[in-house]
Amino acid sequence: MASPNATFTELVSTTIRKYAKVFIDNLSKNNALLAYLTEHDQISEIDGGLTIVQQVEYNSNSTYQRYSGFDTLNIAQSDVFTAAEYQWRQIALNVVASGLEMRINKGDSRIIALVKSRIKNAIRTFKNNFSVDLYSDGTLPNQINGLQAIISDTGTGVVGGIDSGTWPFWQNHVQSAAAPIQGGGAVIVSPATIESLMLNLYMALVRGDDQTNLIVSSNEFYAFFEQSQTSIKRYSSEEGSSKAAAGFMSLKYKKADVIFDGGSGIPNRHMYFINTDYLELIAHEDANMSTLDEMRPYNQDASVTPVLWMGNLTCSNRFLQGVLKD
Repeated sequence: MASPNATFTELVSTTIRKYAKVFIDNLSKNNALLAYLTEHDQISEIDGGLTIVQQVEYNSNSTYQRYSGFDTLNIAQSDVFTAAEYQWRQIALNVVASGLEMRINKGDSRIIALVKSRIKNAIRTFKNNFSVDLYSDGTLPNQINGLQAIISDTGTGVVGGIDSGTWPFWQNHVQSAAAPIQGGGAVIVSPATIESLMLNLYMALVRGDDQTNLIVSSNEFYAFFEQSQTSIKRYSSEEGSSKAAAGFMSLKYKKADVIFDGGSGIPNRHMYFINTDYLELIAHEDANMSTLDEMRPYNQDASVTPVLWMGNLTCSNRFLQGVLKD
């Protein structure tokens, strides 16, 4: 069946393909975590595979030894690497218009306006839902691994096919106000206590110069942290700080940007301490906000142009990630 206005579908496909990167950039401006991953080149494309595989270094080289003269050297093979496997997750949305809409908007200026409005709506819908997915626990059908799965409230769970109950190196750190890392009784999180809780968690995640570089926070905990810094605030806009903080409410804690990401899907009363060197959003090169050809329902007078994304949020080191919670 001929399209009532082929110009509409041509414009949709051409515009999305031409401005795919602009759409992805627009998405990152809606989410501090995604903006930070974008700036630090932790968003990438791959060309296929049954799963997304991330190499994980879980052990040290056992051949290190001190020796003298003709001592026999240890040349035994060291098993130091394994792999985390993440399943592909797929997302689709559709730019849709009825035959009536396309016919009454047949003039050039009107059809361009219709295309723009539909694409803007599609981008807005995608970024709002994808932002929720990024912070999710990944339990909804076909949902990506969100931050609540990778940096879980219990520190445990099966992530990337590795059971952290069996392999403690794969557990993330948890700083609970009910049971602080450094021991002692329960703490009520407030402006007076939040920095001590943050310090305990921050130190647990330091391995030399390998340390937390991003802290994303919900409303309450960010407010507590800012109130605790009344006389010594350091904003992320100072020299050397991440440009990803631009547009987001942000402060500094040691070397990390502390960014308010409320309304993005982050759970209430949570702070995530993230080493972004080990967190990566991977998409398939053929389905990264990519369009399919126009589809025409057999029983409707309408045009449908699908837009696809396929990938997952991955982690190669959970042990250097942490969560602060009540």
